[in-house]
Amino acid sequence: MNDGAQVALYLLMLALPLSALLSRRVPLGRTMKMAAAWVLIFAIGLVIAGQRDRLKPIWDDTRDALFGRDQHVVGSTVRIHIAPDGHFWASARIEGIERRMLIDSGATTTALSQATAKAAHIAIDDGPFAAVIETANGAVQARRARVARLELGTIVARDLPVVVAPEFGDLDVLGMNFLSQLASWRVEGDVLVLEPKPRT
Repeated sequence: MNDGAQVALYLLMLALPLSALLSRRVPLGRTMKMAAAWVLIFAIGLVIAGQRDRLKPIWDDTRDALFGRDQHVVGSTVRIHIAPDGHFWASARIEGIERRMLIDSGATTTALSQATAKAAHIAIDDGPFAAVIETANGAVQARRARVARLELGTIVARDLPVVVAPEFGDLDVLGMNFLSQLASWRVEGDVLVLEPKPRT
């Protein structure tokens, strides 16, 4: 659509609410105020539409700060943008329960909070031998469990060993035992690329 056609379209869109006001015989002063408001709204819309390429980085940064960056699936590949906090966060489903999980290649085993384990109805091993997990806050005694199905986009991990401990708070972590099941994983700039193994 060329510039002339766009201007004609915008004028038509502006004429519709103005004609509605005139047909209702609204007092002239009020009509002028409402007309000015509509003109202002359309003017702001035109500026935003005209400057959308320049405004996109500002919108992206605001969206990322509020909601975190998007997780995209391209074919079978999952691409995760780095979050404002410098980490990669994945939207995963654990036994059908959706959770935001930190991807941590420094963690040997996938770790779940007690709340997540409870919500997903995961059976925790209550045997006498706990797993000792080294965390940033020191060693933690955690209970072992297994997740029958964990989904991250197109990637599905089955019978995945996990550890559960109250010391994890509300943090859920995808560790190396998940990443090692992939065909490959790598970081490209600010994007984590996860490639699943081909289905057999």
